[in-house]
Amino acid sequence: MEIAIVTGASSGLGREYAKLLDQEGLDEIWLVARRRPQLETLAGELTTKSRIYALDLTDRASLLTLQQALADSQVTVRYLLHAAGFGKMGPVAAVPAGVLENMIDLNDRAAVSLVQAVLPYCHAGSHLVQICSCAAFLPIPELAVYAATKAFLLRYSRALAVELAPQGILISAVCPYWVKDTEFIATASQTDKGRQFRHFPLAGTKEAVARRSFQAVKKGRVVITPDVVSTLLRFLSGWIPQSILLYGSRWFR
Repeated sequence: MEIAIVTGASSGLGREYAKLLDQEGLDEIWLVARRRPQLETLAGELTTKSRIYALDLTDRASLLTLQQALADSQVTVRYLLHAAGFGKMGPVAAVPAGVLENMIDLNDRAAVSLVQAVLPYCHAGSHLVQICSCAAFLPIPELAVYAATKAFLLRYSRALAVELAPQGILISAVCPYWVKDTEFIATASQTDKGRQFRHFPLAGTKEAVARRSFQAVKKGRVVITPDVVSTLLRFLSGWIPQSILLYGSRWFR
C-alpha cells in the first residue's frame, strides 16, 4: 500500500498539497495536524482514502503514534510533505522563550524525527519534502529564530539529498517568499508590536506556490524557489555579502 503523509494539512500549503496528492493514484493520504474538524472537512473533499491524525508534533508522543501506525499498516511512503510550521515576527526579547522553543521543535526537530520515522518505509522514487522558506537564505532581524530554523532545514535537506541519492530517495526543500492567503502572516504578526513587517509586496497565493513547487518536487529538484522573489534572493545570497543583504532587507521592508 502506497501512502503520502502531509503535516500541517488542516490549512495553508499543507491543505493544497493534500489536494494535489489526491491526483497521484495513492492508496491512502495520511492527514496530520492539530485541528481535527479541519482535517475531517479536507478528508471529505478528497477522493483518495484518508486517515486523520490530530496530533501536535511538538509533543514527542505524537511521533510515537505515527511510528506505530506505520509499523502496523505495512505501508510504503511515496511522499512525506512536512508543511507544519510557524514563525513569529519582532525582536527576540518580545517573543516568549517557550514560543521560540516550540518553533524550533516544530520547524526542525519534528522534521528530522519524521524523516527518521518514515525512512524504513521508503523506496527508490519516494519523495521527502520539507516546506522551507526563502528566509533560509540569509539572517533576518526581527525574524531571527524563524529564519534560523529554515536555514537549518535547508542545509539538512541538501545534505540528506546527497546521502540518500544512492537509494533513489528524493529530497526537496521548498523555499517560497511570503504566501498571502495562509494563516502564517496573521499568526507571525501577533508579536510584531513595532510593526517591523508592514507590507508584503509580491506575495504569492497558496494555490500557485503549491502547484509550482509540487511540479518541481516530481522532477526531483532539491532546492525549489517557486516564485520570482525567492529565486532572486537565492541567487543574490550566493553572490552578495550578507551584510549588504541585511541592509537591503530593512530597506525593502
